[in-house]
Parts: sequence; C-alpha cells; structure tokens
Amino acid sequence: MDNNTPVRLALIGLGMATRPHLEALRDPSCLAELAGIYNRTRDKAEASAAQERCRVFDSLEQIAGDPGVDAVLVTTPPDQRLEIVEMMAQAGKHILMEKPVERTLSAAENLVEICERHQVQLGIVLQHRFRAGAMRLKALVQAGDLGDIALVRVEVPWWRDQAYYDEPGRGTYARDGGGVLISQAIHVLDLMLSLTGPAETVQAFSATTALHRLEAEDFASAGVRFASEAVGSIVATTATYPGGSESIVLDGTLATATLRGGTLEVVWRDGRTEQVGEPAATGGGADPMAFPCDWHKALIADFATAIREQRAPLVTGREALKVHALIDAMTRSATTATAQEVAPVAIR
Repeated sequence: MDNNTPVRLALIGLGMATRPHLEALRDPSCLAELAGIYNRTRDKAEASAAQERCRVFDSLEQIAGDPGVDAVLVTTPPDQRLEIVEMMAQAGKHILMEKPVERTLSAAENLVEICERHQVQLGIVLQHRFRAGAMRLKALVQAGDLGDIALVRVEVPWWRDQAYYDEPGRGTYARDGGGVLISQAIHVLDLMLSLTGPAETVQAFSATTALHRLEAEDFASAGVRFASEAVGSIVATTATYPGGSESIVLDGTLATATLRGGTLEVVWRDGRTEQVGEPAATGGGADPMAFPCDWHKALIADFATAIREQRAPLVTGREALKVHALIDAMTRSATTATAQEVAPVAIR
C-alpha cells in the first residue's frame, strides 16, 4: 500500500462507541478514511452515511467482497462479533474492534486465533494508552526512572445512571460479558498491565450496589500480586456519583507516579517533580462519551500505519487477551471467594 493513500475502513455497527471514531475519521491525520457504513437498522445507517458523505453497505458479504475496503471498524456489542470476524478475516480484511474482544476469555482467544490463522491484523480500541500522560509514564517505566515498582494502586470511581443500564442487554453476561470490569474498567486495567507487566494472582470481591439494577457487577475490588513481585489494589465502580477521574499510582524505589485522567505527576525522592498532560474528561460521568477524540485519532493512525508497514498495531488482539485474563481471574475469585491465578497469555 502507498504511504500516501489512506486506509479505507468500513464501519460495522452504529452503537454508542461510534461517535469518537467518526469524529476522528474526519481528520486526515488519522491516516484512514470511511469507506462506508453497515448497520442492521438500515434507516440508521442511511442517516449516518448522509452525514459522513459515504456509502451504505447492504450486507457484511458486500463489505467482505469489496476490494476497495482495506479493513473494518467493528463497534457492535461483543455478542455479535464471531460471524463478523470469521467473514472479514477469511476475506483478508484487517480488523479494528471496540473493546472487549469478546464476552469471555475463551471466546476472545478464539477470535484472536481466527485472525492469526488468516494473517490479518486485529487491533483493539483501548485508547487510554494513547494519552500524553500515559505515553510519558510508559517511557519512564521502560527507562527504569521510577526504580523498581513495589506498589500499584488503581481506582476507577465512575458513574452511570440507571437509564444506562435500562438499555436491553446492557450489563448482562449474555450481551456484554459482565459489568464494570469488562465494560468500563477494562481501559484502565489494560493500561495498568502495559506499565506493570503481567499479574500473577488476584483475590477479588464484586457486588451490585443498591444504586443500580443490573445483572452483573457495578463494584469490584481486588488485591493483586504481579509477576514482578509488586503488589497492588484495584477498586472499580460505576456507582460513584457524579463520577471522577480514574487513576493509576505506581510507587517505585526512586519516585511515585500518579496518572489521574490525562494528567501525569511524578515526584522523585530527590525532590524533583514533573507534570505532563492536561485535565480532560474521560467518560467517567453520566455521559460515557464525554471525552475528546484525540486518543482515537492516534489509535486509528497507529492501526493504519501498521497495515501500511505490515507490522502489528500497538494494541493487538493478543495483547488485549492480557486484560481479559485478569478480568477472568477477578471474576473467578469473586465468585469462589478464593485467590485465583491469572492465565498467562502466549506471546506470538
């Protein structure tokens, strides 16, 4: 593919998560353009296509057979992924997909293996990795500037009102695969693992508070032991009104780094301090989509560049299996009231 030619993406699904993608794709800097839209509700697809000035696809088969489509952007609920991934991978279309990969770890592994078998790229939308503060913190960790990480503290004090959970299927195991862990905290937990390395064991607790009516959990907490021998804690909820910024705190032997929302603060033990990033909404309140599309632009640009350069994107499906394995272990631990091992993810 010519480096000056935008990657052409077909959008499959028009759920809540599509807004920042559509905003990002209007900007040439994301190195991709919208080839067309498919949605099971035709009227909704036509309305969106008219606004974006693109075509409407009549079927998944039409997308799979279109040589002008390089890749697909999948924003459907996770229970609708298998048919799409199988068809597009067989057709040689690269796939950029909203989190989570699937509802369970085993189902997610299956989708990843399908894409690997057909040698197509599978990128997962875990955009928190692309914030300026997160990228700076990653660089500091990789350089060893914080020293050895001894303690990890994660908090996700978000809010969703009951209307959010009143949507059919929302917060159910059949459609979403769970509650706050797999639908909201997955972003922060993925970012945490990208900084800390793999978790080994967890001891977790989860519950549905009196503030919500839903099948799955709106509160979860856990103690974690990492492969690096660091220990840590996780608290995640959608029951904290009006919702606050998520945070990751890494306590190292040389410094403590606090990433809160989009802002990083580092305090070194020799007295130096550093701040990176700016405060920004992250979707932690009643409006889940109240955040800028900058991180999506960066993620789509990375995915497009990966296709051009025939390399893996930053967040592959296999990379995303790590956070799925952690959530799976937390769910098992909360159900059994016992510590559980986190399944290792093979590197390929």
